[in-house]
Amino acid sequence: MGWTFLTNHSHVLICIAQEPEVLLRDVALKVGITERAVQRIVTDLEEGGYLTRIRTGRRNQYEINPTRPLRHPVEAHRSVGILLDLVKT
Repeated sequence: MGWTFLTNHSHVLICIAQEPEVLLRDVALKVGITERAVQRIVTDLEEGGYLTRIRTGRRNQYEINPTRPLRHPVEAHRSVGILLDLVKT
């Protein structure tokens, strides 16, 4: 495949948006990266205010903040919610 248009951060965010209770190991399999890489990305997204982790018993559930702007200056005038709407299945 080579390259893709979206980053691993956006792939992880999309997977979580599609299934808020998804296991990170399942995200890793879908995205094609290690579970540890997914954990680092989730931490980045949490620290950036893009998602919140909610502990439910032994599981995590994730809540996305769709109002946060995209990070690159080229698309910073758009929100995460617009990206998620664009790729919604």
